[in-house]
Amino acid sequence: MSEVSAALAIDERAAEEFYQKGLDAEKQCQDELAIGYYEQALAAYPDHEPAIFRLALLYDRRAEDAKAIELYERLCASQPVHVNALMNLAILYEDNNHYEEARRCLDAVLRAYPNHARARLYMRDVESARSMMYDDESYGADNRGLVLEIPISDFELSVRSRNCLKKMNIRTLGDLLKTTEQELLSYKNFGETSLNEIKALLAQKGLRLGQLLEPGELPIGRRSPVTLPDNVSPEILSKSVSELELSVRSRKALQRLNINTVGELAQRTEQELLACKNFGQTSLNEIKHQLAQYGLSLRKLD
Repeated sequence: MSEVSAALAIDERAAEEFYQKGLDAEKQCQDELAIGYYEQALAAYPDHEPAIFRLALLYDRRAEDAKAIELYERLCASQPVHVNALMNLAILYEDNNHYEEARRCLDAVLRAYPNHARARLYMRDVESARSMMYDDESYGADNRGLVLEIPISDFELSVRSRNCLKKMNIRTLGDLLKTTEQELLSYKNFGETSLNEIKALLAQKGLRLGQLLEPGELPIGRRSPVTLPDNVSPEILSKSVSELELSVRSRKALQRLNINTVGELAQRTEQELLACKNFGQTSLNEIKHQLAQYGLSLRKLD
């Protein structure tokens, strides 16, 4: 064995040791420590693919999208096809509105595995999201201004929602995008049914309440108290949603909605979850299944 080969073998063994320590740290829910070990593994041997994947996954869960994307791309550049990495990368691209890149990842999976159910489902999601998204390149600044001036009366809303918005002097799409959930829910006779209706309408157009006020996601507004089953222990209700067996897509959706515990999750309706960006029926079924294991279900609208 040459000196170069011997050195590489030593580096690979060192990387594997750090990788195993990272796995052990993850089992103990010490993600910060695990990240450090995986980074040490890659410093010793940059091509250690299992370490690349685990590190990308942890960054993904922490919503550090740029770091996760860089690592997934490194992994996907090599052969054979890394299905899980490509799937996760596609979701990240979609979350960041890079639909062509997301489509490219899913296409790579489907070329290798034409009957891959999740890839086919996500491909439909990507195509749907792309068709609903306002194309900024198609609208100049003047045209975007015209879009914001579209009157609320042009949208299909219930009579109650229309009347509430009218009394709140919300006349145009632009007015609505400057309004928060808290403001809507604080108005008399405006309830969660109307809120969900409006959020779903905006979500279909790639928009959200309050987005013209600040760049980040807004916290969820005030809610009415919800009665949960008496036979469910406080320990279960306070359990972190991070402990549930959920896909990356579902985890990120709950982060956007600021849902941190099982109890908070059980207080949400199907409509609220489905109104969240990139949240589809697959994620909804996954969450309903997880809640059912604790004797819980999503909230039903009155």
